[in-house]
Amino acid sequence: MLSSKYGALSAVIRLDSRLIRRSLISTQSNDQGIPPPLTGIRVLDLTRVLAGPSCTMLLADMGADVIKVEEVTRGDDTRSWLPPSAPVSPNSPKESSHLPPESAYFLAVNRNKRSITVNFKDPAGLEVIQRLVRSSDVLVENFIAGKLAGMGLGWEDCKVLNPRLVYASITGYGQTGPFREAAGYDVIIEAEAGLMHITGETDRPPSKVGVAVTDLMTGLYAHGAILAGLRSVQHTGKGVWIDCNLFETQLASLANIASNYLIAGKEASRHGTAHPSIVPYQVFPCKDGFLMIGAGNDKQFRLLAERILEKPELANDARFFSNATRVANREALVDIITQVLQRHERDYWIDRFTGLGVPFGPINNIQQSFAHPQVGARQATVEVDHPRAGKVRMVAPPVTYNGKRMPVRRPPPWLSQHTKEVMLELGYSQNEIAELRARRII
Repeated sequence: MLSSKYGALSAVIRLDSRLIRRSLISTQSNDQGIPPPLTGIRVLDLTRVLAGPSCTMLLADMGADVIKVEEVTRGDDTRSWLPPSAPVSPNSPKESSHLPPESAYFLAVNRNKRSITVNFKDPAGLEVIQRLVRSSDVLVENFIAGKLAGMGLGWEDCKVLNPRLVYASITGYGQTGPFREAAGYDVIIEAEAGLMHITGETDRPPSKVGVAVTDLMTGLYAHGAILAGLRSVQHTGKGVWIDCNLFETQLASLANIASNYLIAGKEASRHGTAHPSIVPYQVFPCKDGFLMIGAGNDKQFRLLAERILEKPELANDARFFSNATRVANREALVDIITQVLQRHERDYWIDRFTGLGVPFGPINNIQQSFAHPQVGARQATVEVDHPRAGKVRMVAPPVTYNGKRMPVRRPPPWLSQHTKEVMLELGYSQNEIAELRARRII
């Protein structure tokens, strides 16, 4: 964060060539949370789809003023990824009546942002972006390496306009190397960087993960790197170019699987929901559903056998007496447990497992996941008022500070919702704005 000290007095923090005054709030008690730590930071968001927008949403959640620049007529690609979409309210703004409904995909990763539309292939549009560069603390982009440089908006161009700029590039493969100009797609990187090879059942083809996890992890890495970049600027007064990419993010996220290979030359394989070194540790079918069971040590296995399955003989069977023997006799043990569990419904087994200390969990669908009692207890969803869609329910920011979440200050914007507002802030006159609109530059 830019500052960790909050006193009763105002402080002056140098963030760029300007002095930005921020009133600091007195020490927070445990039920008040903390002030949004990125208040006063402007982020120029030139990203689309998922990795980049998820990164900039995290910055927006922390209080940054994120200005999302979109293509003039269509906007972010994900605006057209529907159905599903939110219904259009009869009270939606007239100036947005030509737009399609707000897609659920776009709504998922664009809260707390402002939207402007600019054709920066045109010199007049390029001037708009350059003004934004001068007034921003952070720029985030996810164009193919070298693309923005060819348009006069690369790192070398932007650091001349703003020497204190944190410039974050999110690509498929990074700014160097033989694949630098290749586009980055989550599912392709899952395949190329090992994740798909280890995902799926042993006797089935490789499978992708059910959500674009490589994109999301890259957004998390980029968000953390940008915070580090801001801290560096505070110390050195010099801007930073951050090179973050899907390929290296996915390699890093292989964790112990990568280490197994790099240290011991051990190739990985697919195990479905099972664990290669622990048994029983996988999904089992019940009469009407599925349970994930993770008996990770001998004590837990004995509890499973004696107290839950009511088959105490399993704990004393030489084939299953230790984890090593259970791994060696995996197929036999899995078959026995499956036969027992399929005698009763899932809820019956949930009752038997609960409170005994054996890790387990039901396989919930999405409806069941959001009906989970922890969701309500933790207020893990939030309802926001959207100008075009009315009440919209969203996943809340997942982190609390002294027991409080960062607020959702703005609903996800409709396309070009804030163009006039931002243009006025940049010093454009009403007539200049009207002219640029007429020329379809904004």
